[in-house]
Amino acid sequence: MNWEAVIGLEVHAQLLTETKMFCGCGVRFGAEPNTQTCPVCLGLPGSLPVANRKAVELGVRLALAVNAEVRETSLFARKHYFYPDLPKGYQISQYEEPLCEHGILSISAEDGSRRDVRIRRIHLEEDAGKLVHDESYVGENDSLVDLNRCGTPLAEIVTEPDLRSPREAALFLTALRRLVRWLGVCDGNMEEGSLRCDANVSLRPAGSDGLGVKTEIKNMNSIRGVERALAFEIARQTRTLTAGGRIRQETLLWDEARGEASAMRGKEEAHDYRYFPDPDLPPLIIGRDRIEAIRSGLPELPENRKSAWMSEYGLSEYDASLLSEERLVADYFEELARLTGEPKASANWVTGDVLRVLNEKRISVDGLKIRPAGLAKLQSLVAGGKVSRSAAKKIFEETAMSGEDPESVLERTGLAQVSDEQALASAVREAVESHPEQLKRYLAGNAKMAGFFMGEIMKITRGRANPQMAGELLNRHLEGLRGK
Repeated sequence: MNWEAVIGLEVHAQLLTETKMFCGCGVRFGAEPNTQTCPVCLGLPGSLPVANRKAVELGVRLALAVNAEVRETSLFARKHYFYPDLPKGYQISQYEEPLCEHGILSISAEDGSRRDVRIRRIHLEEDAGKLVHDESYVGENDSLVDLNRCGTPLAEIVTEPDLRSPREAALFLTALRRLVRWLGVCDGNMEEGSLRCDANVSLRPAGSDGLGVKTEIKNMNSIRGVERALAFEIARQTRTLTAGGRIRQETLLWDEARGEASAMRGKEEAHDYRYFPDPDLPPLIIGRDRIEAIRSGLPELPENRKSAWMSEYGLSEYDASLLSEERLVADYFEELARLTGEPKASANWVTGDVLRVLNEKRISVDGLKIRPAGLAKLQSLVAGGKVSRSAAKKIFEETAMSGEDPESVLERTGLAQVSDEQALASAVREAVESHPEQLKRYLAGNAKMAGFFMGEIMKITRGRANPQMAGELLNRHLEGLRGK
């Protein structure tokens, strides 16, 4: 029998606030254990939570970006379960009346078509703490509890079971990560746990509409990890069903190093959590005027910019995707393209040199000292034949972190391109006359020797020869020798 995978994702995005969901504690990553806590996030008797206004607004911002229906009144609920990193014995979340429902996020499917993935709900909740097992200061058979993360604000994005392959799940996560970063809702750093994904997967006979018994996979800290874990579990379920076995509804823990998932516990149902409205928190009321004000402040979404660049600028989908990965990079590119009037050349600079420096220096584009106006000036020097593309790359390296004017660097380093015809003609003659054997091979019909001579011309001019002029002069000189 042929089996079809049915996948749904539950993604937790840590909201970009300075304080926690229901108290004033900070949310700085990497702080000393248990230094960002207070009676509220520790659940001490008599403490009362107060909802974080910024977290609510970021949740609405994300909801509107995926065209979800935002509730004007939603409820916080207590989700009960017992684990050492949950000091209250319950998590404040939302259940029956979440922040929003019925959204859509489109992805480019494996066949190149656009696919709409339905978002069942987005709700707000607080994070739990963290058990520490592997640090050097933890005993071999011990676990320690760090409660710094308790109360950190999260938006949980729950999809419908619309995904059909590990690759589609990876594409959805990539699109969602780009969106939350673009909106300034979440930094998307999966390695720090600020974007986490649990995956539900089941199999059904291909072509049928029913749903099989699902398992949930946890502990995946990268998009590639999600893809690998789903592939592993789909293969496992396929083997089990093909052999006539049954799938148990359970939660699995993914081991990235071993490349396999193992059972952690039986999977809970909603009623196991004994949800009920939190008596310490009033209904969350967001007026329609406030919702519309947040909507009016949304930036143009990345998919819209990507499509516009492809149609108006003629950019490839690959380049447009790279440029729309982050809003600051997209803004930088658009300003550069506006200043130069050469969007394709500008795209080449940003996708190549700019992104390379950002990755090497581990900085965001607003930390780059050469701004669009400076890079536009450098582009004009290349277009005007004053500097070669290779020399321009060196100038960019100089200015990227210093902010020095490109023309000043050009003057200081002596990288100006040689476009003087007499000087280039002299270099051409020197290159040819110094290599009589290569000249004989060229005149005998070996056209590749022209490339050899160009390399020699570049050596003579220390890479500063105008390649177009040098090439024309070289061809003229060689043809003259052939005529003799």
